[in-house]
Amino acid sequence: MLQRWETLTFLHWRFEAATVQRLLPPGLRVETADGAAWVGLVPFLMRVGRPPLPPVPWASIFCETNVRTYVRDAHGHSGIWFFSLDAARLGAVVVARTNYRLPYYWSSMTLDRQATTVDYRCRRRWPGPGGAHSRAVVEVGEAYRADALRPLDHFLTARWLLFSVSGNRRRLGRASHQPWPLHRARVVELDDELIGAAGLPTRTEDPLVHFSPGVDVRIGPFEPWLTRLPLDTTSPHPRSYRE
Repeated sequence: MLQRWETLTFLHWRFEAATVQRLLPPGLRVETADGAAWVGLVPFLMRVGRPPLPPVPWASIFCETNVRTYVRDAHGHSGIWFFSLDAARLGAVVVARTNYRLPYYWSSMTLDRQATTVDYRCRRRWPGPGGAHSRAVVEVGEAYRADALRPLDHFLTARWLLFSVSGNRRRLGRASHQPWPLHRARVVELDDELIGAAGLPTRTEDPLVHFSPGVDVRIGPFEPWLTRLPLDTTSPHPRSYRE
């Protein structure tokens, strides 16, 4: 499956490793950087397509917001663990929950970009209890030069695997794309309940923020999460989008 993830913001907070570890399934260990575990709130616009068919706007273009952390399995594979994925398409949510056992939620969402600011809004609908919301307004700055990016910037953004666990069923998926084109950014306004809804303590400090105009992504089929695997790390957005 081909996707495009665009108008995307990474907002990350530090957590004690033990606080995050208690929420992970057996077989995954929290991965730390700069002395901490990290939890990200990641809102963006998703475009989904299956070549050679073009995307259908009402079905395959929608907003999404993820709450995620970073983990390693027993074989040393480094990847993403999703605490939640909110999406504005009920069909996509049902498919992802049923086929991939990912914790998707159907939500009312908007994304508005005006000049140098992006306003993301999300309110959870289903499954319940509903009402958890998130709003993040970020100001986008200049693009990073490649030599200005730190190891921590790569740790938080350069991720190629995701893990899924449902009972005894353990799988992983691969996401191949070019390196993220990253911009400096700062929070203008933030009111989030999605991290708390995942069972994590509310953060009061400002997050570390990165913005990206987006990347084209190829998603492979989910694979059994059993053995050591060779890793494949290969890798015009709208002004406003509402639903």
